[in-house]
Amino acid sequence: MFYIMVITVMVLILFPFIWQILTSIKSESELWSIPPVWIPKKINLDHYYSVFIKRPFLTYIKNSFIVALSTTVFSVFVASFAAYALARLRFKGKNIILSLVLAVSMFPGIAIVSPLYIFMMNIHLLNTYIGLIIPYTTFTLPLAIWNLTTFFKEIPFELEESARVDGATYMQTFIRIIFPLAAPGVFTTAILSFISAWNEFLFALVFNTKDAMRTVPVAIAMFPGEHELPWGDMAAASVVVTIPLIIMVLIFQRRIISGLTAGAIKG
Repeated sequence: MFYIMVITVMVLILFPFIWQILTSIKSESELWSIPPVWIPKKINLDHYYSVFIKRPFLTYIKNSFIVALSTTVFSVFVASFAAYALARLRFKGKNIILSLVLAVSMFPGIAIVSPLYIFMMNIHLLNTYIGLIIPYTTFTLPLAIWNLTTFFKEIPFELEESARVDGATYMQTFIRIIFPLAAPGVFTTAILSFISAWNEFLFALVFNTKDAMRTVPVAIAMFPGEHELPWGDMAAASVVVTIPLIIMVLIFQRRIISGLTAGAIKG
């Protein structure tokens, strides 16, 4: 019974992605056939050719990569200092600040998109990378602060006190002692922030309207034309942008699980 449940769950989880892969290698006639064709008769790569040759898809991937990587680096950098202060320093209101951070992370993106759009327009950051990195940071930063605060709290205070006795400043203690010991948590936070920024759709749709500045999720959503619905191209593009994330998660699987498990147990 247990294995049946596991297999059922795995099928439910993997079915959408497997269907996308099968759709991406079907011919046009198989895509629209009734009843539907489950397994294509032969592998057809025309949709992948169309995505890369007929569309500026590499530009979209470059835009997504620059924005997601910059957001990750910026979020982890800022969150590290905030989490260190919340976890290690003694001051009133820490719990209130953490509660506010958690509350902000729950805000739906649509609730802040209008004021952010006006702000970006006034400082001329629409259709720029920075114009996406700033709002992306607003929703990755709370998650990063919460994760890192949990990891920083579990590092023994004796290590920090020993460094302080030896004459290290707070900054030196943070860089040489705390940050390296929290490396699994930092790595886990960075991966989650990158995936979150890579998949974001709403802000990218509103803030970057020029085709050359579109990110991958928005670009795929723009594939359909007035009289055209290119399911094959959309499926092929979805497979192309999902595979790097799967490879990244598989390569760093142990570190991610280690980081998440450590945070759960120690938190």
